[in-house]
Amino acid sequence: MSKKSAGPMLIGGLAGETGTNIETIRYYEREGLIAVPPRTRGGHRAYEQQHVQRLSFVRRSRELGFSLNDIRKLLQLADSGTMCTTAAKELTARHLDDVRGKIGSLKKLEKALAALAKACAPGESVPCPILEALSSPAS
Repeated sequence: MSKKSAGPMLIGGLAGETGTNIETIRYYEREGLIAVPPRTRGGHRAYEQQHVQRLSFVRRSRELGFSLNDIRKLLQLADSGTMCTTAAKELTARHLDDVRGKIGSLKKLEKALAALAKACAPGESVPCPILEALSSPAS
């Protein structure tokens, strides 16, 4: 996907280069995650290679599940030129703990759904355990 461009590109080129939707690029600009580029004489945004790099950083961070606030912090650390920081490690470790918690919750959900599916016997003249479980008050 990464092809180095010789000069400025329009937003469609940036979108294609990074695999990011045009509206998402505009959203990241409004959120201050990527700089709004200068405009051409024709009024089009003129993106440079640094926009490709920055947007790729944001996109990859989002793929890893970081929040926009965490991405802002990571970008500040990256912009400071520091090679490796305790702050980056702590932020990532905290996110990892959150992900592990979600995995635990999803495993419980998987177990509950599997039990409901196993208890279901279509065609029998008994109440459906799935529908009963969904109708009962939460405990």
